[in-house]
Amino acid sequence: MGTLVMHPAKREDASLVRETLEGNQLSFQLLVERYQDRIFGLVRHYTQRAVEVEDIVQDTFIKAFHRLETFQHQSSFSTWLHRIAVNTALDFLKRAGRNPVRTVEDPELGSEPGTGTTGSPGASDSSPAPGANLDREEIAQVTHRVLEELPEIFRTVLILREFEDMSYQEMAEMLAISIGTVESRLFRARARFKQALIRLYPEYGEG
Repeated sequence: MGTLVMHPAKREDASLVRETLEGNQLSFQLLVERYQDRIFGLVRHYTQRAVEVEDIVQDTFIKAFHRLETFQHQSSFSTWLHRIAVNTALDFLKRAGRNPVRTVEDPELGSEPGTGTTGSPGASDSSPAPGANLDREEIAQVTHRVLEELPEIFRTVLILREFEDMSYQEMAEMLAISIGTVESRLFRARARFKQALIRLYPEYGEG
């Protein structure tokens, strides 16, 4: 009774983290191999330049290795690593002068002028309409172009939810906000995405 049962993957990650801190670098390599595909996929939503993606991913794992002692096991290693990756990607874009943050307003403070709430909160607007007759590469290009138009505060929650398939709880832990705030930001992010999509590609507003 009352025994905490840890998810097998989380338990195994914790063991690998402990072994790494004890001096076994092979254990960290196993963590890299386990999560590198997901981190590559995440970073590609911030830049599609192959060299930049590789640099950001490499920097992410280097930072994770050097900060491993700060991992408190309060969240999963995956959530902790994703937080480092997102921050590394945003820092990289800022240094390169390609800051995606046009405005960093807190959406919980109220509605901004010209911002609607079109679309239902449960609807996923992260890709063009099914009948758009686009191939996978074209859909990816359209989606990336629209994401670039969003303030970072909205862009990140969309990426984590729609592309990384994170739960609201995982997103709340990663972003250090409440689940209610996650829901609010995601609702507004989907509305912003839809507005930007229709503005950039009016054909998606037909029908």
